[in-house]
Amino acid sequence: MATKPVCRTTAAILGTVAALAASVPASAQSGAASWYGSGHRTANGERFNPNGMTAAHRSLPFGTRVRVADKRTGRSVVVRINDRGPFVRGRIIDLSRGSARALGMGGTTYVSLQVMD
Repeated sequence: MATKPVCRTTAAILGTVAALAASVPASAQSGAASWYGSGHRTANGERFNPNGMTAAHRSLPFGTRVRVADKRTGRSVVVRINDRGPFVRGRIIDLSRGSARALGMGGTTYVSLQVMD
């Protein structure tokens, strides 16, 4: 009995890589961060405060405190996860406008994440 060769598309391979990256604990994550400044409600139901020290992460529980360190400048801030996102490929966290300003961000930047105990 012959077996059929497995034909993997680029999309399937990238999907697998993205799933593996999403399963890496945030304490070990590094990648692109972006910021957002508009919205009415966050995914956990609270009103969005654009000037707050909050962020959106795909998988961390709401209320988790995370130290976000800018790899380029060395600045860091502690944010509370209260939303889901980012929904752009290649980004690991969306910061509120207030936390992005505290980091000195303009658009996107490369950061590392560390869950605070």
